[in-house]
Amino acid sequence: MSLRNIKVIAFDADDTLWVNETFFRKAEEEFCELVADYLPKEQANKLLFEVEMQNLDLYGYGIKPFTLSLIEAAIKITNGNLSIQLVENLIEKGKQMLQEPVELLDGIEETLKYLSEKYRLVMATKGDLLDQERKLIKSGLSTYFHHIEIVSDKTEKQYQKLVHHLDIHETEFLMVGNSLKSDVLPVLNIGGHACHIPFHTTWVHEEYNGIIDHSNFRSLTNSKELLQYL
Repeated sequence: MSLRNIKVIAFDADDTLWVNETFFRKAEEEFCELVADYLPKEQANKLLFEVEMQNLDLYGYGIKPFTLSLIEAAIKITNGNLSIQLVENLIEKGKQMLQEPVELLDGIEETLKYLSEKYRLVMATKGDLLDQERKLIKSGLSTYFHHIEIVSDKTEKQYQKLVHHLDIHETEFLMVGNSLKSDVLPVLNIGGHACHIPFHTTWVHEEYNGIIDHSNFRSLTNSKELLQYL
């Protein structure tokens, strides 16, 4: 993969700049414990995921939609007999997630600092606007980014729109992220470049089990490894 013509490097936020999915997995575990009297863990987790998928087009991504799905799943699991205390516990869980400290991934700030001196950097992520802005401010990374893009979903159309907004050609754009489905495939499909940095935990909805054989793609183990190619 030749990156000699790259002008803009975009970074995903959640699980690329900072830890995120870990909090959702913990919340799912606690949810299953709260409804354990009604349904075994595996079945409760499966039902929760189904509710999330049903709500995705309506609510989008993020902690607040997740909290609403927790409550709806609890209603289904208990056949409408959930207690007010359980509802309060689920709402409180969502609030706790929104107040979690921002934990930067190893080496990411050093990588951004170095690259920001040579390229225009963009944070390109999906999810809730208020929550992503909060995490960016808490992270202390905002000064490294030329532009912030927070969208409801990452599609080829959205990436095309971003590239045009940045006034560059698709071949001059590099996306870095932990999701093959959201950060890599759409970018490759429009002619851009993409680097995948896996995170140890991936949401089932973001999993992609196919093989990517593309000249504009590279899989890395961490963000610092990116510096070897730029």
